[in-house]
Amino acid sequence: MAKRSIGMVSTSKHLSEIDIREIKYENKEEFLNSVARLPFQGDASNSIFLASIGDFSNWSRLASLWPLLYGTSCCFIEFASLIGSRFDFDRYGLVPRSSPRQADLIVTAGTITMKMAPSLVRLYEQMPEPKYVIAMGACTITGGMFNTDSYSTVRGVGKLIPVDIHLPGCPPKPEAIIDAVTELRKKIAQESFEERTFRPTRTKYPNLSSPHRFVSIVNTKKYKKKLETSGP
Repeated sequence: MAKRSIGMVSTSKHLSEIDIREIKYENKEEFLNSVARLPFQGDASNSIFLASIGDFSNWSRLASLWPLLYGTSCCFIEFASLIGSRFDFDRYGLVPRSSPRQADLIVTAGTITMKMAPSLVRLYEQMPEPKYVIAMGACTITGGMFNTDSYSTVRGVGKLIPVDIHLPGCPPKPEAIIDAVTELRKKIAQESFEERTFRPTRTKYPNLSSPHRFVSIVNTKKYKKKLETSGP
């Protein structure tokens, strides 16, 4: 084995063939870091790739999504499990924020009531552009079990704010949430400047009419009166 000096820098296997120049400084043999001074390659086409500013902007945004967590019901418990080390959603660049002015993604998890609708719209309007929405859970998407006979439930968060990704389930699993984030990243990667600047306009307090059919009330006074008169 060749004699190594104190100041030698270890190099990887693929850099062993590069001519490492030696210099003498204060009577000691030192090796220059080969990574810092690579020789110029004649065929530079293999080390250059072409991209637009839009592609670079999309790449930087999809790699650092900062979500605003808007949990109103049990679906948020499944999202909270992503923070732990088992799923570790930090590897996707997700950094939860408590202020809408610092977030570019809002995750609506749970039932949206009429009383909470103005607050949700205001939080969405305070988020800077471009911004995205993930509707998580059946209650958020369609109203869920409260869709037919609830007087205070919004039948779908899409009536209030534009939704980019719908994540069905009651509640959806943490793996499904990761898939939804992955699909959103794919959508961001293919966006153009016009798509980022144009978002469908919504009124603040729209008419929350539902296309679903309402069933009649089962427990009526006639039914109660019939039970009282049918005694022995």
